[in-house]
Amino acid sequence: MLPSLLAGLGLGFSLIVAIGAQNLFVLRQGIRREHLLAVVAVCALSDAVLILLGVSGIGLVLQAVPWLIIVVRWAGAAFLVGYGLLAARRALRPSGATLHLDAPASAPATPAGSATVLTRPARTTLTATVLTCLALTWLNPHVYLDTVFLLGSVASTHGDGRWAFAIGACAASLVWFSALGYGARYLGRWLDTPRAWRLLDAVIAVVMFALAISLVLPH
Repeated sequence: MLPSLLAGLGLGFSLIVAIGAQNLFVLRQGIRREHLLAVVAVCALSDAVLILLGVSGIGLVLQAVPWLIIVVRWAGAAFLVGYGLLAARRALRPSGATLHLDAPASAPATPAGSATVLTRPARTTLTATVLTCLALTWLNPHVYLDTVFLLGSVASTHGDGRWAFAIGACAASLVWFSALGYGARYLGRWLDTPRAWRLLDAVIAVVMFALAISLVLPH
């Protein structure tokens, strides 16, 4: 069982450690220190569900309805364009608030010179954050191609060890999103100017637009 578990762990990391919409969102939330536990939980649990579906053989069922992936591809592209436009708007016309790096958004303003402050965009609600995270995860057709089809196919080659393979892949997802999100918190010290936040949002916008285009181009 151990070789299957390690194989799942290795393949899980190889598929998830890449620049993408979901990873960028986790990174941004980690830097903002905003609803991070919820974001990591949504990403890890979503991956676990998709991995288990793939290992259970549901990928074979989905292959019988190829139009479903086409629908997800266009819906995902539309969402990425919308999210990219919001990021571009923040980059061009920031609307931020000056907050303590370790203080909640509701904390009272601090007199100038009394402490280090961080200028960053206003906080979003937990509901909006979770819904955005779900959309970036479930409206990404590559999630189904990689997690459900590919992981499911490879897991089937492990016979009785396929569930150990699935556990390894799920562990890789949990470790990666936790490390990415909570590790990103330490980047906040370098993002202490409005210009830095605008640059980050500009990069996010470009990546989102590029990913959206890649989804709709002929494969």
